[in-house]
Amino acid sequence: MKKNKISKNWINRQRRDIYVRQSKVDGYRSRSAYKLQEIDEKFKILRNSISLIDLGAAPGGWSQYAVKKVKSGKILSIDLKKMENINNTSQITGDFTETDFQAQIKEHFKSKVDVVVSDMAVNTTGNKSVDSISTGELCKEAIIFAKDILSKDGKFVSKIFMGSTFNEVVSMANNVFKKVNVFKPKSSRKDSKENFIICKNLR
Repeated sequence: MKKNKISKNWINRQRRDIYVRQSKVDGYRSRSAYKLQEIDEKFKILRNSISLIDLGAAPGGWSQYAVKKVKSGKILSIDLKKMENINNTSQITGDFTETDFQAQIKEHFKSKVDVVVSDMAVNTTGNKSVDSISTGELCKEAIIFAKDILSKDGKFVSKIFMGSTFNEVVSMANNVFKKVNVFKPKSSRKDSKENFIICKNLR
């Protein structure tokens, strides 16, 4: 009974959500595309002809927005789940933290890349503290990966949850990048603890 009530509340929230409705109009696979749009408009992350890696890309909303901005550039999306194809992108199904898949990514670009973005989060357990820690660990893995593959003036964007690992992740980012900002887009739900860390220029 409780599960049915939660499902009904989720459906009602989706129906009222202006970003869910707008995503259907704009053809985005998820409302999360508007989060990257806000980040990009504020921090100038994307431009034409760059190389970009979208970590944890499924269902593809961030990659869809990136295609509109990058145009003649090179976009690679990677996720544990197989996604429907997105025009003008390449896809890898796998775990970016594994060395075999990292080798595939490097082989694909054959050079350092300009931007790494990540909207990754673990499957929620209902325990916000546990979810925050697990997603924080994913963010740290993404920072390590970005440090290895980004060009010197590269940019990195990742989801991060407020919680016990928040300061640790921000400190780590500051050790790797010269410029670090934390930002919560308007399209993030008010009751969500998610923020995004925006980093520029490797140290």
